[in-house]
Amino acid sequence: MNMKNKRTLNKQKMQLKRKRLGIGLFFTVFLIFVIFIGRFFYVGVFHKVAGIDLNKKVAQLYANKTQIKAKRGSIYDTNGNTIAEDTTTYSVYVVLSKSAVYYGKRAYLADKDKEKAARVLSKNLPISYEKVYQILNPDNPDLYQVELGTAGKGISLETKKAIEAANITGINFTPTVARLYPNGNFASYFIGLTATMNNEISGTMGIEKVYNDFLKGTNGTRSYMKDNSGTEIPGTKSKYKKAKNGADVYTTLDSQLQVYMENLLTAAQKKYQPQSMTAVLMNAKTGAILAASQRPTFNAQTKSNIPVWRNELLAETYEPGSTMKIFTTAAAINSGHYNGNAYYNSGALTIDGSKIYDWNRAGWGSITYDQAFIRSSNVGMALLEQQMGKKLWLNYIQKFGFLKETNAGLGPESKGSISYNYPIEQANTAYGQGIDVTVFQMMQGFSAIANNGKELRPYMIKKIVSADGNKVLKQEGKKVIGQPIKATTAKQVRNLMTQVVTDEHGTGTAFKSDQYEVGVKTGTAQIASPSGGGYLTGDTNYIFSVVGMAPIDNPKYILYITVKQPKTFADKTSGEMLAEVFNPLMERSMKETAASTSKKAVTISNYKNQSSSEVAEKLQAAGLVVTVLGNKKQIQAQSTPANQELFVGSRIILKTGGTMTMPDIKGWSRSDVVKLATILGLKLKVVGAGYVSEQSVVANSNLSGVKELTVKLS
Repeated sequence: MNMKNKRTLNKQKMQLKRKRLGIGLFFTVFLIFVIFIGRFFYVGVFHKVAGIDLNKKVAQLYANKTQIKAKRGSIYDTNGNTIAEDTTTYSVYVVLSKSAVYYGKRAYLADKDKEKAARVLSKNLPISYEKVYQILNPDNPDLYQVELGTAGKGISLETKKAIEAANITGINFTPTVARLYPNGNFASYFIGLTATMNNEISGTMGIEKVYNDFLKGTNGTRSYMKDNSGTEIPGTKSKYKKAKNGADVYTTLDSQLQVYMENLLTAAQKKYQPQSMTAVLMNAKTGAILAASQRPTFNAQTKSNIPVWRNELLAETYEPGSTMKIFTTAAAINSGHYNGNAYYNSGALTIDGSKIYDWNRAGWGSITYDQAFIRSSNVGMALLEQQMGKKLWLNYIQKFGFLKETNAGLGPESKGSISYNYPIEQANTAYGQGIDVTVFQMMQGFSAIANNGKELRPYMIKKIVSADGNKVLKQEGKKVIGQPIKATTAKQVRNLMTQVVTDEHGTGTAFKSDQYEVGVKTGTAQIASPSGGGYLTGDTNYIFSVVGMAPIDNPKYILYITVKQPKTFADKTSGEMLAEVFNPLMERSMKETAASTSKKAVTISNYKNQSSSEVAEKLQAAGLVVTVLGNKKQIQAQSTPANQELFVGSRIILKTGGTMTMPDIKGWSRSDVVKLATILGLKLKVVGAGYVSEQSVVANSNLSGVKELTVKLS
């Protein structure tokens, strides 16, 4: 092969190689193109890359979700007046950075507006013009925005609007949900407090804490699309998950009585300077707490100077002193170990080498057990405990609800304790020493005396209602938890309480009222030494107390007050000191009852041959005081004829057949005694004026053969 042909052949081979290379490149490029097209097709159809959903990724990039705050439920008094509610407050801030320009509009405070801004802000906020102007001209020129400290926080809507009315660009507000307590010092330890954490309000004390799950509600959300600047994209749809507002809590508190109690306690605190005070006013018929407070206290709105973080009426235990004698006497009467006309030697009593003294160490000589209660004799009560025996007395202590929680549902409670190993300790408890109780335990026990033996659980929550008001989520009310004593026992104790006020030797003469009939028991309790080994000494190192019920025949109210270690008596007796709170508060309560019932009357029907128990229950529910005579079931006669009206609180006497016994009529009015004598066919002789203090026919005695009744009024 010559050189020419060889070159031609090589040229053809090179052309073939180039052709093959071109074809290879073509197919390679084509394949890559197909792969890209396929990939784009896959992404376009399935919107996924490496397992990542692109739609979700884009949605995440441009989606925004904001929280819709649930409104915390409100707390109301028994009449629907607001005690606690959510409100919106504002914090002011001022943008200074000239970079704050949005969509071509200035969003910062211009230099020319700083003087005007300082004038407007200082006019509406508790801060001086000079201070505001200094803040608006900081040393650091790179600050984006400034705030005004505490002066610029917690601003009301009205103040916000006043500042906005000046139309100054750069002044802005941040809304904050806050809890409002419009009454200030108002049962603060019961209502409680909230705190804001992570922009959420949560209860930290009292009802706010105990019922937080009902009050707090559930937040909702709003989802929408935004652009790169964070602005919502027009035309896109928003998705909403509605917020569920919190439920509303209705308490049993009466705002008028609560505010009056707070004012009286504040005045007493200032005058007598006690270490602490408590007061509780309860509806004797239901157990509903109408007013309750303690000192020291705090203003829930300002949250300043909170002295302690516990509700002393539930969690604090103390030795009750002589008010415990109510339960000792009731137990002795109920168990058949009491003879009020029997005598004993007062002054001092020795038990196992230890002495018990009356507050009047010299004693009053030989006095009756009725006088032991009236004069508040420790020796008399110790003797009653010995007659009952340690097991029976302890059984009554437990029956009355001591040494266990009341389950009032208002927060942590103490159970109390007792020293009961030796005879001297057992005797001590009979007059309220060596046993620790809470205020609510005492109120629970008092209810049995006021409510004819039926003991009621104290409660403060009336109901919890959904935010829309359509559903009652929780309902509270009268709850009888036991009957430690008989009705006759309760009435006998109440009569003794009346004599504590009316008897010249009684310890409760300071509580006498011309407006209503009241029975009380006073107390002076020793305070155990914090260092151990005995009790504190000194005229004021006691817990002074009083419990009273009114009207005593058929109690509507129970009021219990304690004053611990006053620094001074201000030239008053301990009884007069307590009366400065007790008397006006009980009088106000009775007037409120009179106002609400003044126009209420009950029309009497013919009850002859009807069941005495059923009729009595019906008339009591209508507000009348009912006395049933005889031991048969059917009514034979009634003191008020059919079709006549009786005002609420009046007495009606129903007579059955069988054995007739004389009721205890101490404290009855003249007109009621006339009704009794008439229906029994007795000749009546009345001496004096006022209410019955003595009766010639002994209570609970058989009336067979009795033809005349003499009563002394005073």
